[in-house]
Amino acid sequence: MEVSALIFLLLLLLLLLAATLFAPSSAHDTMAPTQHLADDGEILISFGSNFALGFFCRPNKPNNRYIGIWYHKIKVQTVVWVANRRRPVAGRFGRLSLTANGTLVIAENSTVIWSMSSTALANPIARLLDNGNFVVDEANDSSNEFAWESFDFPTDTILPGMKFGWSLARGINRNLTAWSSNDDPSPGKFVTSLDLRGDPQLILWAGERQHWRGGPWNGLRFSGIPQMKLDMTGYNFVVDSDEVCWSYYLRNPSVISRVTTTHAGVVQHVVWVEAVKSWKVVGFTPRDECDGVSPCGPYGVCYPNREPMCACTPGFRPRNSENWYLSDWAEGCVRNTALDCGNRSGDGFMTQSSMKLPDMSGSTVYWSMSLQRCRALCLKNCSCTAYASANISEGGSGCIMWTTELTDMRWYDSDLGQDLYVRLAASDLGAPHSQWSLIVVIILVFLETSIVVVFCKVWRRKKKRNPYINIDKQEITDMALPLYDLATIRHATDNFSLDNKLGQGGFGPVYKGYLREEGEVAVKRLSETSSQGLDEFKNEALLIAKLQHRNLVRLLGCCIQGGERMLIYEYMPNGSLDSFLFDEMKKLLLDWPTRYSIVIGISRSLLYLHQDSRFRIIHWDIKAGNVLLDKDMKPKISDFGMARIFGGEEAHANTRRVVGTYGYMSPEYAMDENFSVKSDVFSFGVLILEIITGRKNRGVYECALHVNLLGHAWSLWEEGRILELVDISMGHSFPVAEVLSCIKVGLLCVHEQAIDRPTMSSVVRMLGDEITLLPEPTRPGFVAPRNSSRRRIHFSVNNMSMTKLEGR
Repeated sequence: MEVSALIFLLLLLLLLLAATLFAPSSAHDTMAPTQHLADDGEILISFGSNFALGFFCRPNKPNNRYIGIWYHKIKVQTVVWVANRRRPVAGRFGRLSLTANGTLVIAENSTVIWSMSSTALANPIARLLDNGNFVVDEANDSSNEFAWESFDFPTDTILPGMKFGWSLARGINRNLTAWSSNDDPSPGKFVTSLDLRGDPQLILWAGERQHWRGGPWNGLRFSGIPQMKLDMTGYNFVVDSDEVCWSYYLRNPSVISRVTTTHAGVVQHVVWVEAVKSWKVVGFTPRDECDGVSPCGPYGVCYPNREPMCACTPGFRPRNSENWYLSDWAEGCVRNTALDCGNRSGDGFMTQSSMKLPDMSGSTVYWSMSLQRCRALCLKNCSCTAYASANISEGGSGCIMWTTELTDMRWYDSDLGQDLYVRLAASDLGAPHSQWSLIVVIILVFLETSIVVVFCKVWRRKKKRNPYINIDKQEITDMALPLYDLATIRHATDNFSLDNKLGQGGFGPVYKGYLREEGEVAVKRLSETSSQGLDEFKNEALLIAKLQHRNLVRLLGCCIQGGERMLIYEYMPNGSLDSFLFDEMKKLLLDWPTRYSIVIGISRSLLYLHQDSRFRIIHWDIKAGNVLLDKDMKPKISDFGMARIFGGEEAHANTRRVVGTYGYMSPEYAMDENFSVKSDVFSFGVLILEIITGRKNRGVYECALHVNLLGHAWSLWEEGRILELVDISMGHSFPVAEVLSCIKVGLLCVHEQAIDRPTMSSVVRMLGDEITLLPEPTRPGFVAPRNSSRRRIHFSVNNMSMTKLEGR
């Protein structure tokens, strides 16, 4: 018995020893040549448990197995590096091992699937570090220099501390190659890399074509990514004979962060939000149509908030006027006057401020040259077309000079761009060339200013005599609206204090106030410069006073004293829907139940307007900015200044009065000025898709053919990838069937033909139906690609409503 027990004990010890030698424990972060990692759930875990390494698969292809690295503490598996992305292991017979000379090998049975090579090592060991780097080095080497490291061969992700760019000394290009799809880690078509031609610049490639250009590093940020901020992250950019690379680090090391290139062609910076157990996008690009590569052609500048969005640089004119008028800007602009290089009259420079610098491939960088010296050098070079500062931090330094046409320029607001000095002939600079000319100009300006001042004074006197024609207390009494005197409203708003200002719309500013009878209120005050006037004021007062619905904002009264026109509403403490939906932090508060409740509330209010109210009413300006949220995040539609009462027998009508907001207008209204209740249905469909995606209809350009959210959504629908549309800030905690039904209803509402859109009564019913019971959508309106043969229609491109007045 004793001998048997001893033999059993020895066998047990041998088994434990073999397990230790040939299969690493899940708690280990290292692997020696005598060990291997099998595809049976074994993983390496970094010392601080931040990352894990092992075999993984995607749900739709369980037999395709990959070695990857993912976050260990995050339950939503997020893979940040893949070894054998080009060749998966087919089945569960793969294993990762380290050879005696320090080579990592992935094999399936006896077939090598993937391997890496490095210098031969005497005593190699592989280790998963807590920053996500998988390294191979000598076991007794304590330095931070490794024989091989995964950080030198990134896939689609940059982690904090990881270098992105070129190691010139070792011939390594660390770029990001997107996955083919969410479920396929094989290399996709989008690659983000540093282009070393001229001043090194960031470029996102779609195959051989540039998809987006991030511009050069200007000391603070990449020129084409003005949203890069220093509050959460710090950056390092190195340019020397050994390397040209960029990296970032976190000021708060507890934050979990990564930068990725997605399969849809978007570069994203995301952070993990533990409170909602999901990744949140804190920055992304491309963001809008001006982020396309050179949308305005040579010497054209793109202005994202203007219409048309392209304009020639001062001193230039369209190369093809006819095409330019039709919004085909590809040919760009040409000089008004040829340069006078070397002639007596000389050339000069026009300063273009707040710019994204032009394409760098035709530039030359002088890192130690002053800007004054740069200007002089540019004037001596007949080929020089522009110059700019190479580094705008700490007072600025260095010089960039261009000797080619200037392409891919855009303007930024809030001074987030930088100055570009464009070379022009003296005659195009607009400067007088003699003292007498200057005197004449000064005199003319003085006389013109004096005339304008006199005119303004006369106009103001006339305006004060009769400030608002055709409005009196009797009309307000007929509307059954309470009248407030001006003193009461001034007191309620602390004399319209800026501290009480809630926002600004097309009507004018809105102030928070307090009335003893009503409590907190919102006071909408018509501005003297407002595009909306008496008709809109009376329209809104008349309609809202006669409408009663839980999802319509309540009008409490008005004030018409002292030349003022003000409407007093119930106060909505959470403001407008767009302030949540399009804000990267506040949208985290919009989980799916809240968004769905908002969709249902808006749909019921529109049904009331179209069918159940005393009047048949078209709102005409349904958008996220006109949906207000109460303390419980319940929606209420506001702003009826442009609404129209429809006759009971009317099906549709025509108008010469174009109102609304670009991005929400139906095609038949924008093109032919025909409108009906189906115009509101189209706007509602756009709003549904915005609520689901958390993105504006105008500003989604993940494909060269998509000029808006509708086109992007339609492509995903046709490709069977529609769930990729869902706002990433909601994570994965949403009922798929309910979301899919809402997306389908949204697409049905934005049909190109009004007759094909459902009525609001059908919409309310369909929002509660199974997706399989809903009809199939067809192609939405306004999804034509940019620069198509169709003439573009020009509208307001911001969130302000637009109005073209007509006589009544």
